[in-house]
Amino acid sequence: MKKLKNTLIILLTLLLLLIGGGYLYTKSQLHHPQKIALTAAKQATKETNSYLYFKAHHPKENKPTVIFYQGALVDAASYSSLALNLATNGYNVYLLKSPLDLAILAPNQAKLIVQKQPKQTYVVGGHSLGGVVASRFAAKATTSNLRGVFFLASYPDKKGSLAHKKITSLSITASHDQVLNWKNYRAAKQYLPQVAVFNQIKGGNHAGFGNYGKQKHDGNATISNAKQQSKITQVLTAWLKTIQ
Repeated sequence: MKKLKNTLIILLTLLLLLIGGGYLYTKSQLHHPQKIALTAAKQATKETNSYLYFKAHHPKENKPTVIFYQGALVDAASYSSLALNLATNGYNVYLLKSPLDLAILAPNQAKLIVQKQPKQTYVVGGHSLGGVVASRFAAKATTSNLRGVFFLASYPDKKGSLAHKKITSLSITASHDQVLNWKNYRAAKQYLPQVAVFNQIKGGNHAGFGNYGKQKHDGNATISNAKQQSKITQVLTAWLKTIQ
């Protein structure tokens, strides 16, 4: 009995060490916001444990709310510059936060926003893994308030198929992105809704969709991060203007 007890203690200790080690490793891989993003984050109207909210500077009733899922292991605040740009253009923006900065661990986080504003139209999207999670949320959405889904260096998977949805979608990629799985990206077009808009940023890369510095295995951008952010803002805003 004593031997069994000691064995269980050893196994439990090993399990805790594995969990702790995994947690510490994940934390060490996180991408943190650069100074420009931190400065923008300070201009957020509200911050909670679940999101960063940027209120529209010149709000209009017919403009949809923008709900954003972060890329894998990327601090949500890293997208604050983009959020602030969109808010300046008149859109309410929510940057969702997730446990360990993995949107896949909180796939229904957007519900917090949708339920708060049951009559408000909205679009949902995200960067990289965040876009995949956004598509899965949108695929299950039952309200008519969902107007569109946007993908930044991302795509829907089979679980997030939007082929049956009567909404619009936007896909923005970057020509020097070497993190995005281009084969899967092309194959995933079958899961997009009938109305799909595509745009590629020449010279941009995967990390350039946020402000968090270089990313492992990514290509080298030939344009500045500021220019890529500006282009993303322009394309997203133009798409949002088509949504009623």
